[in-house]
Amino acid sequence: MPASPSSSIQAARKAVADRLRELRRDAGLTGQALAERAGWYKSKVSRLENAVTPPSDDDIRRWCAACEAADQAADLIAAARSADNMYVEWRRVQRTGLRRLQESYVSLYERTRVFRTYCANVVPGVLQTHEYAANLLRSISRFHETPDDVADAVDARLARSARVVRAGDHRFALLLEESVLRHRVGNAETMAGQLGYLLSAMAFPSVSLGVIPFSAERRMWMIETFTVYDDDQAEVELLTARVNVTAPTEVRQYLKAFAEFSRLAVYGAEARGLITSAIDALE
Repeated sequence: MPASPSSSIQAARKAVADRLRELRRDAGLTGQALAERAGWYKSKVSRLENAVTPPSDDDIRRWCAACEAADQAADLIAAARSADNMYVEWRRVQRTGLRRLQESYVSLYERTRVFRTYCANVVPGVLQTHEYAANLLRSISRFHETPDDVADAVDARLARSARVVRAGDHRFALLLEESVLRHRVGNAETMAGQLGYLLSAMAFPSVSLGVIPFSAERRMWMIETFTVYDDDQAEVELLTARVNVTAPTEVRQYLKAFAEFSRLAVYGAEARGLITSAIDALE
């Protein structure tokens, strides 16, 4: 079972906290002395040094100034922001709507050569039809109460997918639980169109699509949707946030989970049979 993604976030925050402690010690300051210079209570110094409280940009600038190491502030601020970006609440990135969120993935998608995606809830975004994506993003927008730019967000998602799925040297290994084929996003016509597109997509040279049958003897339990980009980064989708996992040991665990799921999946004619059965069930 993959370790909690929060461990890599905490490790990144601890690295920043450790660097703050080193600066204080290099400056020959006690915690109390630094607190006095920064105009804080000593307890705040302790919280920052032990990664209990993530430092703000201003906290880092004042800390570095107190340690006469102002030249270190920019790098530390960048490191702290990187740690914060490992756990990103949807409400933060969706506050202006969904279109910009879709567009924010373009550079990541274009530089990634191999995508490994496991889905237990919905069809992966790279293979969504216009109608399916519209229904899904509309429900997300409604639930998270974001500004309604669903039409633009759908166009951005499909444009991004078209660029990477049908062009360049990208490769997509996609694994779906059979339940994805049965959960209705939109009406029967929308689902029929989406499932039909999955059948077509199986012929794309860049796509490997596997389906994990209900009948599979589980050696790996269903977990949250995740994508591994090359071997460098895993992104996990939670209800309230996305988690970016970059610690090599944790990325390897997601790769291991993907390998376990891939052994449960069926491909080719067997996968097409499950998709066709799901289409027939819509009638």
